[in-house]
Amino acid sequence: QGFSQLQHNNYISFCRICVITLAEAHPLLQSGKTIKSINYQISANCSRLQNKVSGKSKRVWLFAQFLTELAPLCRISSSDGEEYTIYSCIRGRLIEVNENILSNPAILQEKPSTEGYIAVVLPKFEESKSITQGLLTQKEYEEVLLKRLNSSS
Repeated sequence: QGFSQLQHNNYISFCRICVITLAEAHPLLQSGKTIKSINYQISANCSRLQNKVSGKSKRVWLFAQFLTELAPLCRISSSDGEEYTIYSCIRGRLIEVNENILSNPAILQEKPSTEGYIAVVLPKFEESKSITQGLLTQKEYEEVLLKRLNSSS
């Protein structure tokens, strides 16, 4: 079901950070979709833009919002009227949201796995190893997509 994904490489594993991006199979990355707006306001009392992380090298996490796997990060509206809620997909502290996508939503589609990332999350130390071990490789992910495609045909 999930259309957000974690980007994973050796650097991220070493630093324990997880970068949340749109999955390749997300409907917004399919042809013909245009992103109208991105909103980090999750509810009347919760905006991901109000997340505060400070300190040298962002090491002071005192005010970083804690997220569960099902915590919404943002809502993305497309020009065809569809709205998509993007979820964290992991437990951890919200370190950063990508404010650049607010003024340039097209970057989500043009460079979804780099400059078009949605957020950066730091999992709890004791959970970080199990999270990264549970991630799919690119090849495994492509196999899942192929199975989905074949089962829907």
